[in-house]
Amino acid sequence: MPVEVLRRDGGKKYPAARLKRVATGILELLKHDRAELSVALIGNSEMRKLNARYRKKNYPTDVLSFPAAKDMPAGVRLLGDVIISVDKAKQQAKERSRKLDDEMVTLLIHGVLHLLGYDHERSVKDARIMGRLEKKIYKKLCDPGRLQVY
Repeated sequence: MPVEVLRRDGGKKYPAARLKRVATGILELLKHDRAELSVALIGNSEMRKLNARYRKKNYPTDVLSFPAAKDMPAGVRLLGDVIISVDKAKQQAKERSRKLDDEMVTLLIHGVLHLLGYDHERSVKDARIMGRLEKKIYKKLCDPGRLQVY
């Protein structure tokens, strides 16, 4: 299961290898370990443009997810793209008094769940379901013997 990490602008300094391991761990926990995933780490400027274009919101957001087309060739399991603004993640980590790595893992989990069809914006019930799953995945990644987030 290949996980590709692209870094541009504000995302160039964040270590790609570590995030790739985290993404692999998330997909294994979700039983999607044979799927392909693309992760892009960018800055606020580029994220603002993407958010304006695809969500009609002219400000940078923390994470965007773009699921792959449903009509992929047989045997190809491409989940899609998760795009994270490292600038926004740094800001949020500071506001929440947490490490940048913790915030990046949280955003990656959130983005992957969106690719799998979870959506906290549909309803209060869906938000609760997605939130619980995010916490469960985060906790399992931190358990002894698993990938260490810290």
